[in-house]
Amino acid sequence: MTSTADGPRWKAALEKALSQYDQNVVQIATIDTATTTDGTSTSTAIPRVRSHVVRNFLSKPNAPSLLLLISSTDFRMPKVAQLTANPKAEIVWWIEGTKQQFRFAADIYLLPSPTQRALYTEFMERVKAAEDGTAISVFKDDGEEQWESRRVELFRSLGPGMQAGWVRPTSGTPLKGGHEEAMKWPARLAEPNKETMTKEEYEEAKRLWEVALSNFVFFIIDPVEVDFVDLGTTPVDRRFLFKKKKVEGENWVWDEEELVP
Repeated sequence: MTSTADGPRWKAALEKALSQYDQNVVQIATIDTATTTDGTSTSTAIPRVRSHVVRNFLSKPNAPSLLLLISSTDFRMPKVAQLTANPKAEIVWWIEGTKQQFRFAADIYLLPSPTQRALYTEFMERVKAAEDGTAISVFKDDGEEQWESRRVELFRSLGPGMQAGWVRPTSGTPLKGGHEEAMKWPARLAEPNKETMTKEEYEEAKRLWEVALSNFVFFIIDPVEVDFVDLGTTPVDRRFLFKKKKVEGENWVWDEEELVP
């Protein structure tokens, strides 16, 4: 077995690589069965891929092997509809400095603003119905306030320039008015503060903050399987497949099998 008191071995390898090289950008692939590029309906499954920043890990002390990877997205993005229709995804995390690749098969959970009632309700229902052995199931007893606190805390951790992206027109849509119009968009956000702002500044900051938070989605990656390839070993590369397994009398652990690299 490959889980320890601090979590699975693949997490230890990933954290070691990240401590040496700050590379938190991953590629996430989804399946789009709803639309084509011109917006018309189609029954053909089309793969979509994009880059994401993984912000942190989320787990509970009583189940260190069951951990979530946390990212973020915009409620208005096509991936939200894609992952609502099919919440399965594959994530590739390549660490150039160590020549290591971590490939995750995962379930995705999208936590939007409570104002986005349909998706928000779906999220809460999926968490409550999560099967034993999934990392998200460890959080079944967490209430709406705890989840909203995590979402807002993540948004606050972003830089003011990045926060402003959630109040601008939807990414990927036609740029009406050209670059000159884009120059009028907010360049950065400031959290509203009555103590340090004038009344007008506060009202505008509050309006923009609320718009941004209404579009901000807490993006949860729940790994099901991890394929770890280490091309930095000598004289032979190594590869391992990790799968979760229930051990009698113990918690869930990650079982490990070495593969041909």
